[in-house]
Amino acid sequence: MIESIQFNKVIPNVFVGSPPEGGPTDVWDQVLTFKRGESCLIEAASGRGKSSFCSFLYGLRKDFVGSIDYFNHKGETLHVTDAMLCEMRCRSIAMMFQEHRIFPELTAVENVMLKNQLTNYFTEQEIRERLSALGLEDRLDRPCQRLSIGQQQRVAFVRLLAQPADFILLDEPVSHLDIVNAELMGKMLRQRQMEEGAAVIVTSIGHRLPYDYDRILKL
Repeated sequence: MIESIQFNKVIPNVFVGSPPEGGPTDVWDQVLTFKRGESCLIEAASGRGKSSFCSFLYGLRKDFVGSIDYFNHKGETLHVTDAMLCEMRCRSIAMMFQEHRIFPELTAVENVMLKNQLTNYFTEQEIRERLSALGLEDRLDRPCQRLSIGQQQRVAFVRLLAQPADFILLDEPVSHLDIVNAELMGKMLRQRQMEEGAAVIVTSIGHRLPYDYDRILKL
């Protein structure tokens, strides 16, 4: 279990010596801790490194200076190897990517099931119920290339939930959703957070996921 993640003076390589325009940041070059159970919104203008932040936290990219430390429930630093990161992405850290990463030839259900085969978190019926709860009940078995961007975004969200997680990262999760579907997504996410005591970290460049955030940070 990951209890907290600490950013220690992290700066993307691209910003070293040439900080992004737009004023001070609460994230880059700071000592910043994210803890299980809290919810945090990261607000940023375009070009401030929002998606880089998510990729760093998720362990996908290492093109930064500073360090990122993971701690267990005893407060002990986890010495994370590449192999451990793969396991953490299945069991401890879940991420919804801004670009969705949907397989267009697969159906909505198949896209979620593909991940669920690794985690065995949901039954197929549970996947169908969650997709239907987000308004996709008549599109469950339709190839995703025939879905709108907003519909694909909802598929990506349900896929995000198809695993246990101590930290749930969502990179611009409602950029293509109306307020009704955004609120439905927020309610489903809140239920998951309460069930698992996970941290929720959301990014936004203006269209926020409706949520009760503990902290709002400027990137």
